[in-house]
Amino acid sequence: MTRLRRSFLASPLLLALATPAAAHAAAPSGSGPILNAVTWMQDTLLGEVASGVAVIAVAAVGFLMLSGRLNWRYGATVIVGCFVLFGAATIVGGIRAAAG
Repeated sequence: MTRLRRSFLASPLLLALATPAAAHAAAPSGSGPILNAVTWMQDTLLGEVASGVAVIAVAAVGFLMLSGRLNWRYGATVIVGCFVLFGAATIVGGIRAAAG
């Protein structure tokens, strides 16, 4: 097969793959239990229990840092981790908006 003919055959295939409809395909059958599990995990990680645990963790780490028992760098890592955990939805939303 010549190079020109291969490029003409590949063009419609690439065009079909690049359509936005392929990116927004419907959820496959059987994904309901998986989606339910992921939603439960998200609710657990971002719910009221997680907020309470994060407040206790930040208070404990702050006390340990102020008393000199914990390096400030490790303490800052815990606090930044809480920001990332609770700001994950906003971070992902910003990435999705930037991606188009």
